[in-house]
Amino acid sequence: QVQLVESGGGLVQPGGSLRLSCTASGSIFSISGMGWYRQAPGKERELVALISRGGFTNHADSVKGRVTISRDNAKNTVILQIDSLKPEDTAVYSCYADLRTSSSAFDYVRYWGQGTQVTVSS
Repeated sequence: QVQLVESGGGLVQPGGSLRLSCTASGSIFSISGMGWYRQAPGKERELVALISRGGFTNHADSVKGRVTISRDNAKNTVILQIDSLKPEDTAVYSCYADLRTSSSAFDYVRYWGQGTQVTVSS
């Protein structure tokens, strides 16, 4: 059993900041990539940012300059910091982890968190 638990969502005023955290727990042998997607009502799911185990990062153009993604490999945790929030950042944010559950597992499998609502409004 693997579980990803997110925290940090909520209501934020435009121009504010938010820090989302996601921790993976359970039967985990190793984790490669971790990251965050978001989905706004009526829109397709969008990759926000990702980070490799070694620290390579990438992010969507829509959040360029406003997002920082980091991870703590020892704690199986990925953190997304979003600054200068805009109403268009309103969405459900979901984290993922590509992981192996044992040394005998053939490949990495993507697991998802349950999602956390971020609402940017005055």
